Amino acid sequence: MTKNRFVPEFFPGLPCAAGAVFALSIFLTAAQAQAQGLRPSSPLRLSDPAAVARTPAQAGGQRQADFIVAVVNSEPITNSEVRLKLIRTEQQMLQQGAALPPRGELVGQILERMISDKAQLQMARTSGVRVDENAIEAAIQTVATQNQITTDQLRARLKADGIDYAQFRSEVRDELLVSRLRQRELESRISITEQDIDQFLRDQEGGAAEPSSVVLNLGEILVAVPENATPDQVAALQAKAQQVLDRARAGGDFTALAAEFSGSATRATGGQMGLRPADRYPPLFLDATKNLPAGGFANLVRSGAGFHILKVIEKQQGGMPGAVVTQTHARHILLRLNPKQTEAAATEKLAEFKKRILAGQADFAALARDNSEDGSAKEGGDLGWASPGIFVPEFEKVMNALAPNQISDPLVTRFGVHLLQVLERRETQLSQRDQREIARNVLREKKQNEAYALWAQDVRGRAYVEYRDPPQ
Repeated sequence: MTKNRFVPEFFPGLPCAAGAVFALSIFLTAAQAQAQGLRPSSPLRLSDPAAVARTPAQAGGQRQADFIVAVVNSEPITNSEVRLKLIRTEQQMLQQGAALPPRGELVGQILERMISDKAQLQMARTSGVRVDENAIEAAIQTVATQNQITTDQLRARLKADGIDYAQFRSEVRDELLVSRLRQRELESRISITEQDIDQFLRDQEGGAAEPSSVVLNLGEILVAVPENATPDQVAALQAKAQQVLDRARAGGDFTALAAEFSGSATRATGGQMGLRPADRYPPLFLDATKNLPAGGFANLVRSGAGFHILKVIEKQQGGMPGAVVTQTHARHILLRLNPKQTEAAATEKLAEFKKRILAGQADFAALARDNSEDGSAKEGGDLGWASPGIFVPEFEKVMNALAPNQISDPLVTRFGVHLLQVLERRETQLSQRDQREIARNVLREKKQNEAYALWAQDVRGRAYVEYRDPPQ
């Protein structure tokens, strides 16, 4: 069974304006994804479903007469859309502890990004790329699953936030269109040679690795501080955060503490932010953890969102030869969700499977062969030996918490509902083949970023853009 060694990056999602209580992140399965259905493709984030569904007044600003600020190939961008994007961008930057540039400069950057995004969407619509209804429904189900709610609950929360569901669905379709166009356009532009891999590994051995080759998985617990909190409230929340940090340092279960206290979107994954290159983390988090070993805790970190408790869960030099890792041998049964098989029905079915297995009335492998809806079924659900970062975070978190031979409760991921059993674990040195595969993926991601920047610049350059009144 071939393993995809791509190290997944977990994007907790972007908070909607005016207090949305869930993250909107979509992870799509590429057509060529591995048969197990557990490896994520490139993450896809919703552009801004609230932007056309809310008025500026609803977003907390003063109501103004709306007007057009730019036209991209005959399609307008309005002042209210720019203002709402500005509000959300500022919220994100404050939560990440980033310094805000002058507002006029930030508005200009946001407008240019919106122009580029609109030009890409227009190209996708005219390029022959298609998205069927099943893909849209699957993406919406993924949004709900990522936030540990049902699709009905998702609809209710969108409505409570003043977001029109039809518009939300349209935004999902648009993001899928653009994602597929990017994939098609960039794939032919990326080539990784064996010589490229050789040079990468030589650089690693010689200490010439770039900072971006350092891979981190940070755990986060956020004790949120309201925007208008009084000094006494801030002091009380800081004391609460310090108590949580002290409990974690004393050996408390970080996952349980995150579930109990965290106000961050990472709460859904036990606080884990997922393996990603170090330069993909907020600078505030990197500064606090850069000198910590795996397992270490930073002192409290204060951002615009509140007090962060940060733990270094994993820290590795991507592609370093001779790396020793803990591998897990596991198997699973996957039931995919569709209109005929709801999450509740799949969970109930797998819970019954677990009960029968523990009672000695059924065999895990036999049930997997007969029922699992992925490529591992013919192997009795066997996923083989997996290194850290192979599976999506919500799956890996549960897997790492299981003892050998232990069976999980039904587990919901973006791919469906799983019953998971860990068979054994081992410490192993990465083989030369594994090292080269890691190097290939690191290089591919770097070249994808470079190719995307050039492609986006080209698409923007070919668009006709007319600037109207400046945003206010």
